[in-house]
Order: sequence, then C-alpha cells, then structure tokens
Amino acid sequence: MKLRNKKIAVFLENAYQEMEVWYPYYRMKEEGADVYFVAPEKGKEYHSKYGYPAKAELGIEDASGQSFDALIIPGGYAPDYMRRNEDMVQMVKDMAGAGKVVAAICHAGWMLASAEVLQGKKATSVEAIKDDMKHAGANWVNEEVVRDGNLITSRTPDDLPAFCRAVIEALIS
Repeated sequence: MKLRNKKIAVFLENAYQEMEVWYPYYRMKEEGADVYFVAPEKGKEYHSKYGYPAKAELGIEDASGQSFDALIIPGGYAPDYMRRNEDMVQMVKDMAGAGKVVAAICHAGWMLASAEVLQGKKATSVEAIKDDMKHAGANWVNEEVVRDGNLITSRTPDDLPAFCRAVIEALIS
C-alpha cells in the first residue's frame, strides 16, 4: 500500500478513453490511494468513446488542487471538452505550479497545453497532437513515459503500465 494517505483526482469528460481512466483508477486504489473522479458536474454520468459510464464523485467547483496529491488526465477526445472548462484548466495550472504530480496520457496533452505548463518541459503524447505540444513549448519526444519534474506524460493505452509506475514512483519519492 505505497500510496496510503495520498489523494488523487482523475478528470472525467465525455468521450474519454476507457483504459486511460479505469486502469489508473484501479491501479492507484490498489496501492491504497483515495481516488476520485472529478468532472464538470458532481453526480453526472460521463461516457467513454464506446459508451462505458463513469460517475463524477466531485464537481470541478468542489475540487481544489490543494486537496489532491496528484491529478491524472486521460485521453480520448475528453481533453478537448475539458480544456473548454476554465476551472479544469485552472486546476491543472495550479497543481503543476504547486509542484504536485500532474500526469497526462494520449490526447490529455491538450490540457497541459491549455494550462500553459509545457514551456521548456520534456513531454510526450499521442503523435497526433505532437505539434500542439511543441507549439505550447514542450520538447516533444516519442517515448513510452516521460517524467520532467512533477509532470508525467505517456502516449497511448499500451504505455499504461509504465505510466502508472511513474505516477506511483513520483508520489512516493
């Protein structure tokens, strides 16, 4: 139980990538963390790209970066919706600025770009958004997982084991 007493937020929005939500959610719980789905509306059900439901435990208005040790942002098309929500973008910015773990996989790099936290950082993402990442100031690389300080990024669901290991390592170091 390496993550006992750690509190982790997992962002939700419609069109999320199933594995990029559920794999980290249960992996962090397995290590003893308290994990919460945070979305625009508390109690609302959000659906994955293929319709799989997840219910928001906290609305973004009830969530604060100060309350969490880490934030996990899944991919799919959900980050394109998330980045339209100023409060969600602000939470990313606040947590990154406070040195807390911010982990983004696949298209979640869009949230990092919108939060303006990529300048001068080494990062990765799904290749489809590498130009967005570069334009936001990232030194984009095509690697399984990249950790630059408190920022952790990965490319696709195939990278989830390394991604979760990096999040756990960052939270215990």
